[in-house]
Amino acid sequence: MPSRATKPRLALASVGVLGLTLIIAGCSGGTEPDDRAANMPTVDCAQFGQYGDLKGKTVSIYAGIVTPEDKAYTDSYKPFEECTGAKIKYEGDKSFETQILVRAKAGNPPDLAIVPQPGLLRQLVGTGRVKEAPTEVAANVDKFWGKDWKTYGTVDGKFYGAPSGASIKSLVWYSPKEFKDNGYQVPKTLDELMQLTDKMAAKGKKPWCAGIASGEATGWPITDWMEDMMLRLNGPESYDKWVSHQIAFNSPESAAALDEAGKILKNPKYVNGGLGDVKSVATTTFQDAGLPILDGTCSLHRQASFYAANFPPGTKVAEDGDVFAFYLPGKDASAKPLLGGGEFNVAFSDRPEVKAFQTYLSTDTWANVKASVSQGWVTANKGLDVTKVSNPIDKLAADLLQDPQAVFRFDGSDQMPGAVGSNAFWKQATSWITGQSTQQTVDNIESAWPK
Repeated sequence: MPSRATKPRLALASVGVLGLTLIIAGCSGGTEPDDRAANMPTVDCAQFGQYGDLKGKTVSIYAGIVTPEDKAYTDSYKPFEECTGAKIKYEGDKSFETQILVRAKAGNPPDLAIVPQPGLLRQLVGTGRVKEAPTEVAANVDKFWGKDWKTYGTVDGKFYGAPSGASIKSLVWYSPKEFKDNGYQVPKTLDELMQLTDKMAAKGKKPWCAGIASGEATGWPITDWMEDMMLRLNGPESYDKWVSHQIAFNSPESAAALDEAGKILKNPKYVNGGLGDVKSVATTTFQDAGLPILDGTCSLHRQASFYAANFPPGTKVAEDGDVFAFYLPGKDASAKPLLGGGEFNVAFSDRPEVKAFQTYLSTDTWANVKASVSQGWVTANKGLDVTKVSNPIDKLAADLLQDPQAVFRFDGSDQMPGAVGSNAFWKQATSWITGQSTQQTVDNIESAWPK
C-alpha cells in the first residue's frame, strides 16, 4: 500500500505585524529567490515572559517537512529561541508518517511532532504517548480557530493538537484573459459552473482538463473531486458520517457524489482538453493536467492551491495574470463548503519548555512570523493579518479560510482507514475513470472497509 505521504499536501501563506523590541530576520524556505527579511514582523520579547527562564533548555520537533521547505519553520522559531534562551532542535524526515508511529510505540518520540492528518493523530494518541494540550493552547485554539478545526485535534473528547498550516482544495484554475475576452463570469453556484462548461463546449473545445497519474498513488485527484461533491450535495454532517463510515461508501449519497463528479470527468464533450479522451485522464500526470490552460486548449482544471507550483517559471499567477483560480462553488451562492487539509502540533512531553513552545505555536504571533518567512503557506488562524499577503493565490486561500460563511472539512480519504483512503479508493477511482460503473466502484470500495 502506498504511503499517504505520496499524496501531495501543501498549505498556503500570509503575513502580519506584532509588537516591538526584537526583530528576527529570516528568508523564504521556498525554491525561488526571495528576500523575506524585510517582511519579518517586529516581535516584543515581553510576551515571552510568561514562559519563565528557559535558558539552556532544548525542545525537539519532528516533521515530514524537509529541505528547503523546513527553513521557513526553523526561521519562525527564532523569536522564541532569542527571547527565551531555549534551543529548538528540528528534524525533518520523508519517512515521518511511518517513523513517528515506530518511535512513539518504542517509547522514543520527539518532544513535539507536526502531524499532517487527523487519522495519524488518532493513531498516535492510541500509543498512549501523546500528552493532552496545555490549557493555554486550548484557549488559543478557541480564540483563533473555528470549532471544526479544534474537533480535528480532539480524540475521545480530549484535546491534543493545535492546528498549524492549512491547504485549500476547492479551487478551479482558469485563464483570466480567456474569461475577459469571452465575457465569461466566475460562477457562483454549481449550476452556473455547468452552464459555463456548456457555453465553452459549444465553441467546439473540451473545456476541462484532468489527470490522475501519480505513481503508486494514481487515482488520488478523483478522491478530492468526490469529496468536494459529497460536501456540496449532502452537507457537512452527512460528509462527516460518510468519512467515519456511519454512512456506507456504497450509499445513495456516496454514489450521487461520484456521479456528480462524473458529469464532468466522464463526459467526452467536456474532457480532456488538449490531452485526449476521457481515458487519457488516467494516464496524464496530475502535474501536467492543468498546463493546457496556458495554450488555450483547456479552460478549467479543478485542483488544490498547491498546483500553482506546477506552472512553468515566469507564469504570472494572479487575477490579471496568465492563470488564476476561483472557488469551486456550492449548490447556492450562500453555501461555502471548503475542502482542505492541514497540520497539527502534537506533544509527547509536558516539560515546561515543551509546553511553552507548544503554546507559542498556537498563537497569532507565530502564525504571522511563519507567514512572513514563507511562500506558499497559510493558516486558518484568525489572528493572521491577511492584508499583508502579497502572493495572490495565497491571499485567495487565506480569505476563503477566514470567510465566516465557510464550512471547512478535512480531506476525507486522509481520515479513512489506510485500506480504503490510500488504497481501494485510489485504485477503484482509476477503474471508474476508465469505464467501471459508479455502483461497482462504490461497492468495491465499501467491501475494502475493515470489518
